[in-house]
Amino acid sequence: MKSARAKTPRKPIVKKGSQTNLKDPVGVYCRVRPLGFPDQECCIEVINNTTVQLHTPEGYRLNRNGDYKETQYSFKQVFGTHTTQKELFDVVANPLVDDLIHGKNGLLFTYGVTGSGKTHTMTGSPGEGGLLPRCLDMIFNSIGSFQAKRYVFKSNDRNSMDIQCEVDALLERQKREAMPNPKTPSSKRQVDPEFADMITVHEFCKAEEVDEDSVYGVFVSYIEIYNNYIYDLLEEVPFDPIKPKWNSCSTPMRNTDFVPPQSKLLREDKNHNMYVAGCTEVEVKSTEEAFEVFWRGQKKRRIANTHLNRESSRSHSVFNIKLVQAPLDADGDNVLQEKEQITISQLSLVDLAGSERTNRTRAEGNRLREAGNINQSLMTLRTCMDVLRENQMYGTNKMVPYRDSKLTHLFKNYFDGEGKVRMIVCVNPKAEDYEENLQVMRFAEVTQEVEVARPVDKAICGLTPGRRYRNQPRGPVGNEPLVTDVVLQSFPPLPSCEILDINDEQTLPRLIEALEKRHHLRQMMIDEFNKQSNAFKALLQEFDNAVLSKENHMQGKLNEKEKMISGQKLEIERLEKKNKTLEYKIEILEKTTTIYEEDKRNLQQELETQNQKLQRQFSDKRRLEARLQGMVTETTMKWEKECERRVAAKQLEMQNKLWVKDEKLKQLKAIVTEPKTEKPERPSRERDREKVTQRSVSPPPVPLLFQPDQNAPPIRLRHRRSRSAGDRWVDHKPASNMQTETVMQPHVPHAITVSVANEKALAKCEKYMLTHQELASDGEIETKLIKGDIYKTRGGGQSVQFTDIETLKQESPNGSRKRRSSTVAPAQPDGAESEWTDVETRCSVAVEMRAGSQLGPGYQHHAQPKRKKP
Repeated sequence: MKSARAKTPRKPIVKKGSQTNLKDPVGVYCRVRPLGFPDQECCIEVINNTTVQLHTPEGYRLNRNGDYKETQYSFKQVFGTHTTQKELFDVVANPLVDDLIHGKNGLLFTYGVTGSGKTHTMTGSPGEGGLLPRCLDMIFNSIGSFQAKRYVFKSNDRNSMDIQCEVDALLERQKREAMPNPKTPSSKRQVDPEFADMITVHEFCKAEEVDEDSVYGVFVSYIEIYNNYIYDLLEEVPFDPIKPKWNSCSTPMRNTDFVPPQSKLLREDKNHNMYVAGCTEVEVKSTEEAFEVFWRGQKKRRIANTHLNRESSRSHSVFNIKLVQAPLDADGDNVLQEKEQITISQLSLVDLAGSERTNRTRAEGNRLREAGNINQSLMTLRTCMDVLRENQMYGTNKMVPYRDSKLTHLFKNYFDGEGKVRMIVCVNPKAEDYEENLQVMRFAEVTQEVEVARPVDKAICGLTPGRRYRNQPRGPVGNEPLVTDVVLQSFPPLPSCEILDINDEQTLPRLIEALEKRHHLRQMMIDEFNKQSNAFKALLQEFDNAVLSKENHMQGKLNEKEKMISGQKLEIERLEKKNKTLEYKIEILEKTTTIYEEDKRNLQQELETQNQKLQRQFSDKRRLEARLQGMVTETTMKWEKECERRVAAKQLEMQNKLWVKDEKLKQLKAIVTEPKTEKPERPSRERDREKVTQRSVSPPPVPLLFQPDQNAPPIRLRHRRSRSAGDRWVDHKPASNMQTETVMQPHVPHAITVSVANEKALAKCEKYMLTHQELASDGEIETKLIKGDIYKTRGGGQSVQFTDIETLKQESPNGSRKRRSSTVAPAQPDGAESEWTDVETRCSVAVEMRAGSQLGPGYQHHAQPKRKKP
């Protein structure tokens, strides 16, 4: 009988971050590739096994006036030009594979400029396999005899694994083998000679302390990140021979041309780990199968011929090795059918595309766009490292921009403590790559300071160790006796059956007696066996009944569970459809956001250009203003001097004219007072100036001929009567007018004299007269009396219609020259002279004043604001 199956203990819940107090820095290694030519200039020197030194090439020394310095950079370990692939694997990749077998994740990526040997380090060359085939070889050497049968583990679309029983796995294998073109590679196939030399590893390598009470399954996937889009290199693209494929030039492609697959999306599983949704995962059973799958995807990877590398990688490739581990049951015969006990670990081998400068690669078109996306993703990786380092060193909590690039978003879990991270910096020591190598070294220096939390150890299963070999059958060669031997030993021994004498009558009776005893004992054993078998049959019947009832009960529960599961599946399908719809919308929004960001950058550049243009225009304007200010200042000074010169000349001319008038007045006075006088002589200019200087008061504006004698009686001033003296007038005399000393003065009886025209005065009168003074061309004051009729308007105001103008002038007695007024009119207010130079034109204008309104334009030159009463 088999022993009763023990109940499997439930896996303890491990809280994420329970061991995150311990952190390890990112392991950064440096590998220097050999030079292409022995006489080529070198800019990198290996100082020791942890330090390299960069020398400035001769060309850069000349460009920088000889100012250069040698810089040293330290790494965890430096591998020189003579390092073999085996030595590199033992130091860098071997610990990661060992952690993979023990249930821990790992990330290994190569970083460097174009042509530095990243792909050679990862893949290898014929006769010298790289890190990838050596990792596969170590994995299958360690778990080769403990692998589960194919399809016992089955991957799903949620970044987890389902487990099947042996029967379901067998049916799955038969179904796949019956397919005409099986997708899964078979171990019976012959190895492709194209890569046979790469996977031939002469050194045997195996992990230590492999759990023998578990079964293992290996799944591989291969993706590339091209132009920030993820593509599955193992996806079988369906080909439609009826519909032709069209390329970017709108021409049909040949049937043999490769049709690129659709881009994939990143999702987050229930453990918050990122994975590629819908990615093909192939189960492999040997190194040959795994490398065959890799080589099949490698042929689809995008490479191109550039100026720096004949086969330059134009995308980031990620080869994932997923190891699935499940414990055996208590008997050690079958896999434990509990999904919670499955342990999944993953090793990601990343071959990054090389950073490059477009002016060196001479890229154009698609190559230029690829180079821009490659540099952008690598720049995002550097930014994430800088932010992680800043958060750890200074205690800040800045958000790490993982989502800015698909590369960093895919591997963000590793930097959050889900596994070890190792980076191999590949450098080309030639002098042309000096600046690129300098940037690579600075990035490696920053990366070494980033610390990653140690991964959590897997939980112990709890079953008895050594289950695999405990219940295996053993042969009769051992020391333990067989069951038949034990039964035969329970019978009494037979006596001697040798008869030596014909008269011997004792041997046969003893033999008969012994046989009878044996027969009786056998009969008793048969009876006992029958009793026990009957009892056992009854027990079996009871057990069968109990089992049947339990089966019926379990079947009922199973039906209920199936109904519940079917309902949950429908709900899951609905949610998945909704999720796909939302992801599609998110993708559209991301593309729209990318377009808007590009437009924003273009507009910002245009705005900066316009700002620079405005700044230049503003500086030109200020410079022009300064220049014009200088010119204005210079012109002002020039015209001030010219005006001073003209004023001096005009003053001299006026003095001469004044002298002539004074002389004429003296002659007239002499004629009146004295009968005879001597003819005066014209004084010189100096005497004119002296006379002008001594004169303090100008002569009166009235001619001396009409001045009364001092002894004569005073003459009464006569007022000139206006021709319209019968009506009541508004005599408008502005305050700016000057009183003249002439004999004839205008006089209007029954007039209301105002200095500012107002509505009250206009309402009481029928006539209006405006006294206007202006300076004539000969320097005399000319008085004009502008007359008009006052009319009432419909709006309740008054309007003035000008009808007549009387002009009063003063002239000299001889009539040949106009006499200058003795009193010079002061300067008129601003706008007074200019507004009334065309008085004749304004006479025909009717000015309307409404009730409560201000005066019209005809009064603006004399209007004075009313003073408010205190």
